[in-house]
Amino acid sequence: MKKIVVAIDGFSSNGKSTMAKSLARAVGYIYIDSGAMYRAVTLYCIMHRLFDNDKNLDEGRLHNEINNIKIDFHLNSEGLPETYLNGENVEAKIRSMEVSGLVSRVSAIPFVRHAMVALQQEMGKAKGIVMDGRDIGTVVFPEAEMKVFVTADADIRAQRRYDELKSKGDTKTTYEEVLENLKARDHMDQTREEAPLRQADDALVLDNSHMTIDQQMQWLIDKFKQITTTDEQH
Repeated sequence: MKKIVVAIDGFSSNGKSTMAKSLARAVGYIYIDSGAMYRAVTLYCIMHRLFDNDKNLDEGRLHNEINNIKIDFHLNSEGLPETYLNGENVEAKIRSMEVSGLVSRVSAIPFVRHAMVALQQEMGKAKGIVMDGRDIGTVVFPEAEMKVFVTADADIRAQRRYDELKSKGDTKTTYEEVLENLKARDHMDQTREEAPLRQADDALVLDNSHMTIDQQMQWLIDKFKQITTTDEQH
């Protein structure tokens, strides 16, 4: 069967990464979490004190050091990809609220996006990948054979994110803080000058506000089979 690129875009905390990972495993593709790459750059900035006490970023230093930031993915014992920053497994660290609160600012910087997009495009040259993010179907892979735009109500997305944080032992963050952070990220993602979040004209829309994970997976696999079968017939 001919290999394709699957681009999954959408708002934060709507389960994009979970569904992208599951789809990749189901069809034997490689999964790449583009959001994790921006989170890794953000973590680098935190670790190397590129933010001052007022959370202002030293973009000059970051520009000088961007080529020193090496990001790759390695499969864990369960066959799932985990994010590595300069050789260190940072999968847990990049999911913190501190990183979540700063990642939209870092990912809006043009030279950061250019560096990450070049890396993502290199990863996708051989096809047979599923990648999720904010601009995969519009900027990174505008020719992707399957594009999905995922959306869900903000309140539902905030509840999902809050439940996820609680399950990981976070007892400090409130639901209201999560909702506020999510709405701020939505606004920044949609209004940034460089590659803003938007639905590609040829994207399939998936509103998963009231869908189970099984229903989402069935929807994705059905669409994948339709597209790959159609491609083979042409």
